[in-house]
Amino acid sequence: MAGLWPGDTKCVVMLTFDLDGISAILSRSPDAIRLPSVISRAEFGPKVGVHRILDLLDRYEIKATFFVPGHTAERYEAVVADMVNRGHEVGHHGYMHEPPATLSDQEQEEVIDKGIRILEGITGQLPVGYRAPSFELTDKTLEILAQRGFVYDSSLMAHDVPYFVDTPAGRLVEAPVDWALDDAHYYAFNRGAGAMNTPQDVYKAWEWEFDGVYQYGSAFNLTMHPQHTGRLAKMMVLERFIQYARSHSNVEFMRCIDVAKNWTAAGMKTPD
Repeated sequence: MAGLWPGDTKCVVMLTFDLDGISAILSRSPDAIRLPSVISRAEFGPKVGVHRILDLLDRYEIKATFFVPGHTAERYEAVVADMVNRGHEVGHHGYMHEPPATLSDQEQEEVIDKGIRILEGITGQLPVGYRAPSFELTDKTLEILAQRGFVYDSSLMAHDVPYFVDTPAGRLVEAPVDWALDDAHYYAFNRGAGAMNTPQDVYKAWEWEFDGVYQYGSAFNLTMHPQHTGRLAKMMVLERFIQYARSHSNVEFMRCIDVAKNWTAAGMKTPD
């Protein structure tokens, strides 16, 4: 065993994609439905970007995790089914991309149950992984997930390797995230807030982050959005990163659910 991971594995890379579609925009501002340019930018993700990403993953024989709001899944059922057919995991990401921190406990339960029904209806599988929209959980969210049989969450930032989170309803594995490994904060353009980072800058940031992960033998959990990373130059960033990670020995690309199940089965203890 090399460090934290079984066998000769040095570190693990999880490529994850939040297929928000228009749900995040409408959740924040329902009146945006009247703004076709704004809507079209979000629609690029499920209409164009995700297909490019799926084909890229196929070329490199990588299985990934896609977190999909129920609203997006309803509008693009064939896309969600295609993800599963290609061997990818589909995780829960709310219904209308509602941050749990904006909801009451009862509303959280209703949103989570609605998303479960939609995803199970399309994929034939109960989702067992969850990512909170905007990474904004409440002190009740994880308990609700545990009650419904979820295996893991991917919204917290207390470590850079998986760790256990105990709730009154049971234990979950946390597949931690980090703002530095989220494409939206590099690529998203806001007319009032300034310009985007260049693809070259983003690649270098992720390369450095990976170097740290590889040195310490931890986990690299990259959060991407097809409406951003599905754009042409950004696709080159993703492909170049895959090639860079693969140039290192004993790096394994895994879905979040596989990491979580392995962590549970091995009874791993997160280091201090």
